[in-house]
Order: sequence, then C-alpha cells, then structure tokens
Amino acid sequence: MNKEIIIREQGEKAYNYIEKFLSIEKNNLEVVKTTKLFNILKISGKKRGIVNLNKINDIKKMNEFFKSVNEKLEDDGIFIGCVETKVERRKRLFKKYPIGIAQIYYLFDFIFKRVFSKLWITKWFYFFVTAGRNQVLTKAESLGRLVYCGFEIVDECEIDNVNYFVVRKVKVVEDVKEPRFSILFKMNRIGKNNKLITVYKIRTMHPYAEYLQGYVYKMSNLQKGGKFKNDFRITTWGKILRRLWIDEIPMLFNLFKGQLKFVGVRPLSKHYLSLYSNELKEKRKGVKPGLVPPFYADLPSTLDEIMESEIRYINAYKEHPFVTDLKYFFKASANILFNSARSN
Repeated sequence: MNKEIIIREQGEKAYNYIEKFLSIEKNNLEVVKTTKLFNILKISGKKRGIVNLNKINDIKKMNEFFKSVNEKLEDDGIFIGCVETKVERRKRLFKKYPIGIAQIYYLFDFIFKRVFSKLWITKWFYFFVTAGRNQVLTKAESLGRLVYCGFEIVDECEIDNVNYFVVRKVKVVEDVKEPRFSILFKMNRIGKNNKLITVYKIRTMHPYAEYLQGYVYKMSNLQKGGKFKNDFRITTWGKILRRLWIDEIPMLFNLFKGQLKFVGVRPLSKHYLSLYSNELKEKRKGVKPGLVPPFYADLPSTLDEIMESEIRYINAYKEHPFVTDLKYFFKASANILFNSARSN
C-alpha cells in the first residue's frame, strides 16, 4: 500500500530512491504526508523509519517537528523527507514565467519569504500571512536544522527539482538554545590552553550552517588555504565580505578582551582542530590565537603545509615573540597587498 501511495504522490524515481534506504513494504515503518506536529506525536511506538512526503517548506515550527520525529525513531532509525531549496525554487520560477517577470517575482518573493521570515521585527507578520507555508529554505539551513535536531546526514538527492534527504538518528535531542539569525555571528573556538572562547564575526553563512562542518568535510576536499571546496554554506554576499575581510571586523572585540592577539595561529573549531597532528595540537596549547595567522605570510596550499607553517611560527614565537610577530605581520601585509592573499 505504501508503495502505491509514494509512487502516486512523489513519482517512481522518488520511490526507488527511498527504497534504497528503507524497505517500504516492511513493518515498523511510518509513511506520512504532513506538516502538523500532531500527526507525528500520534505515531505509536518507536519506528525503524519515518518517511514524510510533504516538503518541509510548509512546516511552521520545523525544529519541534524534527525533534518529535527523532523521539519517534529507534536508535539509528532513518528519517526521509524532502525540501524545495532556494536554488530549486529559483529554477522553478524562472521556468514558469518569462525572464523579466521571473526576475521581479523572484526578488519580491525572496525579500518577503526569506528576509521577512528571519527578522524579528517582521517575522510575526510573515507567519500571520502565510501560516508558515511555502518558506524559502536553503540547502544549508535545511540540513543544518536536521543535524541540530539529533540527526546525521546519510544522503541527499535532487529528483524532479525537489531535494530529498536521508538522515539517521544519532542522539537524543538536548535542550540547546536555538541559533539566532542575527548579522553578528558567535562561534565557539579553541583558545590558549584549549580554553573554549566565543569569537565574533559578521555572518557569511546560511543559518544552521555551523552544524554541517563535519558533513561538508566528509563530502568535499579542502581547497588551497585549508578552506572547504565549493562550500554551499556560504551566502553570495558572504563571499564578497570574506574577500574584503569585512566579516572579521567584530573579532577586534576578542582582541580587546585579550582572547586573541594581533598575529597568531587561527582560532579553530573543535572539528578543524581534530584534523591537526598531535604534535601541533600540543604546541597550540601554549600560544594565544591571532587575527592575522601565519598562513598569510607563508601561503601554504595543503593541510600538511598549513600545519608546518604553524609549527614554524610557534617555534619562532617562543624564541623571539615580538620580533617574530613583527616579521610575520609585514610579510602577511605584503602578500595581502601585492599577492592578492585573501580570506576565502
């Protein structure tokens, strides 16, 4: 019965994709087409898998919905759903309308359904008018919310201009404060003596993108400079801010607080630091991170070269702190001004 429902509602391609991860005809599987939390809460017992045929764009309280799905699944249980991402929405609108009309429609559609839905001053009005239906969601926000709600991303696939996701329950959802959508973004980074510090930057990534660092690392390679290649989490305007270093201006607050110094190794996330050698992890404990990292002086290409660069800097800094920082600052400045070294 579930097979016929899925094929009728989503098509045979979608059914075949879902079948790769969950045997539809087996017991202990729930297939729903809903945006209502009530319909998830009334599912009896723990399920091996839950499939929701309704796009998550229409779910008003998305995190509550995902957390309830998590609670209804067995450990390692599978949840499969779908979303029309911002990119897919744009394709649909530009296919539906003539180019001029499509551009105007897309602009106002984006402002109302993407911007108004995130700003606290207009959010109430947006949800009053739409009841949360047909939200504009980026791929990064959609997947990031799922990870935030206790899931691990197994797979994703675009079928008929809709993005299907397959996630696995990996933990019980903790009562963690939801991320904010403000322009000023707070990140947890490792400081001196492995102390966790809060670093401030201007947001250049989509909301909830911070929860996808492990997934992006697994799915892509590091590009020159140690950044992720083709990182879909970065917004269009975020790329511009990064190129101009504007996003790092709020880190001056960390400098004034004494958590960072002007020149020093990059303040890293726990995940990125886990990629480093034990030798460098140990050396990093004894130094304070900085705003201008040795990367801009040495311009390494690979992760191994980045680690070698940081080891050379730390060894030199411990011998001659002031002279080393001065030398690295002038060399980094020359590379930024004359060799187009930029933050990616």
